[in-house]
Amino acid sequence: MKSSIVRPKIKMNKKASVLTTYEDIVYFIKQKSEHKKNFTLAIECYPVTNEQLLLEKIITPLQPSMTLHADELFIKAEEINTRIQENLTDDRIFGLMSHHKLTDFIDKENVKNISKRLEEQTKKGGFTTIYGMGASLLEQVDMVIYVDLARWEVQKRYRSGNYSNWLANNAGEDSLKMIKRGYFFEWPLADCYKQEIVDSIDYLLDIHDEQSPKLIAYDDYLQGLEEVVSQPFSLIPFFDPGVWGGTWMQKQFGVGLTEKNLAWSFNGVPEENSLLLDFSGTCVEVPANNLVFNYAEKLLGERAFGRFGHEFPIRFNFLDTMDGQNLSLQVHPKVDYAQKEFGVNYTQDESYYVLEAKNDAVVYLGVNEGVKKEELIHALKEAEKGETGFDDEKYIYRHTMAKHDHYSIPAGTIHSSGKDAVILEISATPNRFTFKLWDWDRVDFDGLPRPVNIDHGEPNIDIYKDEQWVKRELINPFTIIDQGEGWVEEKTGLHETEFIETRRHTFSKKVRHENHGSVNVLNLIEGDEALVTSPEGKFEPFLIQYAQTFIIPATIDNYEIEPCGASAGQTIKTIKAFVR
Repeated sequence: MKSSIVRPKIKMNKKASVLTTYEDIVYFIKQKSEHKKNFTLAIECYPVTNEQLLLEKIITPLQPSMTLHADELFIKAEEINTRIQENLTDDRIFGLMSHHKLTDFIDKENVKNISKRLEEQTKKGGFTTIYGMGASLLEQVDMVIYVDLARWEVQKRYRSGNYSNWLANNAGEDSLKMIKRGYFFEWPLADCYKQEIVDSIDYLLDIHDEQSPKLIAYDDYLQGLEEVVSQPFSLIPFFDPGVWGGTWMQKQFGVGLTEKNLAWSFNGVPEENSLLLDFSGTCVEVPANNLVFNYAEKLLGERAFGRFGHEFPIRFNFLDTMDGQNLSLQVHPKVDYAQKEFGVNYTQDESYYVLEAKNDAVVYLGVNEGVKKEELIHALKEAEKGETGFDDEKYIYRHTMAKHDHYSIPAGTIHSSGKDAVILEISATPNRFTFKLWDWDRVDFDGLPRPVNIDHGEPNIDIYKDEQWVKRELINPFTIIDQGEGWVEEKTGLHETEFIETRRHTFSKKVRHENHGSVNVLNLIEGDEALVTSPEGKFEPFLIQYAQTFIIPATIDNYEIEPCGASAGQTIKTIKAFVR
C-alpha cells in the first residue's frame, strides 16, 4: 500500500485559512482579544486531549490574568463512579450503554463560585482561559476552540499509561477497562455534548500530530465536511497488533514494521477512524464520526438514516493471521440479547471475505453434526479452568479456506478465522460484543489471560448451525445477479437474517454501479488499480488501489469503476456492501 492510501487525503474545494504553528495560533488569539477589556477563551477538549501541551504551547504564552480548568465545574470522581456503576458493571469488557448528559455531572455550587470569580475578573478587566471538557458551559465565554480526537488515538493513549479517563484518575489501569469506560460512558457523553454545542464552536484545533497543530474556523471545517459527502473517499486506516496477528499487512502496506505483528486494520470504520481534509495543501485530521454527526442523511441515504440515525451501520476491517495464530473461538450476541444486556440497538452480524489464504488455512464455522449444547458448554468451561484443553476437532466444524471465498456469519454462529489467512471482515458496526469461548490457552501481550465470556456466549449459541446447515446457508452464497461483456455481478451475502447485502463485481471493462438507495462501502479485492468516475461528472475521478476500502455517499446515485494503470485490460474484482 502506498503512503497515499495509508493516509488518504480528501481535497477540498473550499478555500480556508489554516494556522499551522503554535506561535501563529497564539498571535491570532491575541489579535482577536486585544481591543476588548475583557475576554474569555474556552478551549473545549475531547477526553484524553494532551492538556499539558495546551498549557505550555497556547495558554501560558497568552499570559492570561486567570486560568481555570473545566474539571472544577463537576462533581468529584468518586460520585461520578457511583452514578455510572450500572453502566460500567464489574465486567472487564462489557457494560451498559450510557445516556447521560454532561450537565448531569455539574456541581452547581462549584459553577456558582467560578462564575463569581469570572465576574470579579470582568470588573478588573483582563484575559481569562478555561480549558477541558465542558469549558464552554460558562455563559461569559467569548471564543470557543474545540480540540478533537479520533477514537483510535484515544485508545492508544489509554494503553500508554499516561492518560486517565475523563475525571477518573485511573492512568495506568487495565486498558481494557479504560476502553470499556470510554465505549459505554465517556465517548457517548463527549459526542453528545460536541453535537449540542456545534453552533457555539468558533475554531477547530487538530493536534493529532502534536508537533504540527492546525487551527481552522469551524464553519470552514463544516463546509469541508459537507464536500466529503459529495464524492468517494477513504478513511485513514488504523493498524493494530494482536497476540494472534500476522505479517501480511506489514509486508503489503509497509506499516507497523517495528511491531511484533499486525492483527487488525480498521480501514472502514468512521466510529474509530479519521479523515484527512486537504485545504490547499494543508491537511487537517478529524474524527470521521463528525461526518456522521453532521451530515448523516446525505451520507447514509434516507432509508438507512431513518433506521440508524447518526450511526454508520457498515464496518470494514482486515484480520491478518498470515504466519500468525488462530483468532479466538467466538460468538456474537443476537439482537434481543444485545438490546437487553448492553443497551445497543443492533448487533454485530458479519461475514469473512478471504483476501489471501495458505493451502491449509481453515475457518471455524458452526458445530459438528450431533453436538449437544450442554456437552459443548461443559467442555468449554472445563477448558476455561485451565485443567484441560478444548477439543475443537470434536465440537467445531472446520472448512478449508481459499482465496475469494465468502462466509456469512449471522449472530449466534460460533466462528473463528484460523491462522495463515487475510480476512476482509464485513460487518454491522457494533464492535464491542464478541464473546470469546476459547482462546487456545494463551495470554495477551500484557501477560494476562485474554477474557473468555462463556456465560454471555452460552445463551447466544445457535447449536442448530451444524455442518450441513453451515454448508447450505453460510459458505460461498454466490448468485449471479447480472452480467455482460467483460463483467459479472454476484450477490454474495450476507445471510438473509442480516441487514447488509454484499455484491461482488468481476470485470475487465468499465462497470456501472447503482447505490441501491444506501451508502456503499467497497474494497478492491483483486487488481492493482481501478478508477471510480461519475457518468455525469459530479465528482473528480477517484483512484483506488489493491485492498483499499472506500465509501460512496448516498448522494451519489450511480458511478462507474474500471481497471486502470497497472490493471488496465486485466480482470479485477471489487466487493460492495450496502443496507438492504
